[in-house]
Amino acid sequence: MSSITVTGTVEKKGFGTGTWALVTEGGETYELKDAPTELCKSEQKVSITGVVRDDVMTIAMIGPVLEVQSFEILE
Repeated sequence: MSSITVTGTVEKKGFGTGTWALVTEGGETYELKDAPTELCKSEQKVSITGVVRDDVMTIAMIGPVLEVQSFEILE
């Protein structure tokens, strides 16, 4: 699996306990997998490098699952 880097805004999505997501400037939504605590802050602008996991199903089903490998806070 190859890594991708995406930039956008972290948002809390879904129902119940919810899930953390990255929404890109282009409107794509990635569900974040294994996101560190410091990444999970609403409205934070970040650049995330990770792997899109086609083999993972989630309850939220808000978009592709992005397994976080590293990130940079842009603000």
